[in-house]
Amino acid sequence: MSSEKHLETIGDAAAEKQYEATGEKVPIEKESRLDELGVNDAGAIPKGTIDPVYEAKARVLNHAIQEIGMGWYQWQLFIVVGFGWANDNLWPIVTSLILTPIVNEFHPSRPPLLSLAQNIGLLIGAIFWGFGTDVFGRRHAFNATLGITGVFGMIAAGSPNFAAIGTFAALWSFGVGGNLPVDSAVFLEFLPGTHQYLLTILSIDWAIAQVVATLIAWPLLGNLTCQEKAKICTKSDNMGWRYFVIVMGGISIIEFIVRFGFFTVFESPKFWMGKGNDEEAVRIVHEVARRNGKTSELRVEDLRSLGEIHGIHQGESAATAAIQRRLEKVNLSHVKALFATRTLALSTSLIMAVWAFIGLGYPLYNAFLPYIQNLKGAQFGDGSTYLTYRNSLIIAVLGVPGAILGGILVEIPRFGRKGTLAVSTILTGVFLYCSTTAVTSAALLGWNCAFNFFSNIMYAVLYGYTPEIFPTKDRGTGNALTATANRVFGIMAPIVAMFANLNTAAPVYTSGALFIVAGLLVAILPFETQGKASL
Repeated sequence: MSSEKHLETIGDAAAEKQYEATGEKVPIEKESRLDELGVNDAGAIPKGTIDPVYEAKARVLNHAIQEIGMGWYQWQLFIVVGFGWANDNLWPIVTSLILTPIVNEFHPSRPPLLSLAQNIGLLIGAIFWGFGTDVFGRRHAFNATLGITGVFGMIAAGSPNFAAIGTFAALWSFGVGGNLPVDSAVFLEFLPGTHQYLLTILSIDWAIAQVVATLIAWPLLGNLTCQEKAKICTKSDNMGWRYFVIVMGGISIIEFIVRFGFFTVFESPKFWMGKGNDEEAVRIVHEVARRNGKTSELRVEDLRSLGEIHGIHQGESAATAAIQRRLEKVNLSHVKALFATRTLALSTSLIMAVWAFIGLGYPLYNAFLPYIQNLKGAQFGDGSTYLTYRNSLIIAVLGVPGAILGGILVEIPRFGRKGTLAVSTILTGVFLYCSTTAVTSAALLGWNCAFNFFSNIMYAVLYGYTPEIFPTKDRGTGNALTATANRVFGIMAPIVAMFANLNTAAPVYTSGALFIVAGLLVAILPFETQGKASL
């Protein structure tokens, strides 16, 4: 596009006259440019939060993606991003399912250390990949997380002892921990604002992953591992769990191959724009438009005319500046804003406590569920590993309708998000207590099915309600605070389990109490978001 045409597009008469007289362009107020370009949306991040030039350019890119609309590229991306959602739940379930045969074979003094290793890997992975995407890009991380998970999952099958399997669990969890931070960024940055609800729909992959894992575990772990009553458990008699992690690792590798070999994941336009490479950002927007059978009117001049991002020049390496921008976003002003008033402080504190208690309560019970089922089954006289994993499959299947029902209940008048979340969380704890009354395996299975059903309702609502109660300008910080509380307390779960003794009902009582307290805290949250636009 010529400079004359550019000025005509921008529509600044004074600048055009000076150009005619001197041949030099002059800066034009950014907001005027954005208005003339038709970019009227404020964007997800409010003005003044980040570098103003970066913000202005991001708004232009958002507008371009919105004009392209939802098309073939985004629907393909929806599918491959779903792999990340599935793996986020698949591998913690794997750790849970293989605990019993691993304990039977290696006889560790502290079995919960396996879950501890996993949770440490998840925390480190979330931190590394979440920050790293701003340095080396979304595309490489998007592919690498699945590859790392699959490779270390398959290698874990050769573990000669408990320490080795714990190490590999931490390593595969390092990959798993990056799935949601990376995949959500990739998806959102190509998604029109009108279709951001699809990020919530992806949760169905999370629920289905549990069904897939337990469906495969049933024959492998049920028939090819040592029985609980076996006095000696050798490697040759206990190969089922090794075959299982090979299959799970193979699934992740296949997903990696599909992403890497059969689907072209473009680097985020915003990432290239942030590096000062406006040409590449525009090229990708046009390529996405072409894939969708559309055209885009975005031009390089539309971005360049807004100026240069502080500390970045066209084409230069942006690693240092990217880190600086990321660190600039993490400042106490956003934390203080979430505690600025008594009501906001109460809301923020309560939702963090809810996430923390659930972060401790859920893995404290669910991560050791097959192990607890096996012990109870042995007491009932039918504790075969086959029945243990058959029951795990039944429990997993009941979670899928729970996630769907949660989306329906939140729209009931005068019940809404708070009512659904409070009731489902409390009932999750209640049914855990009920499980301690079981005197048969069938009764234990029934209580556990109810637990999983209501816990899936709980999570479905929690993931949607949490960001709604934070103001837009501080939503990222609010989500970070709740996620940190959840992960840190998740690491505490296996530590508590070690001292509580899994051979007793103590972990169940502790977990149930945490859910009930969390549900009561939800009931006193000050904000109900049903039918209201988030601020």
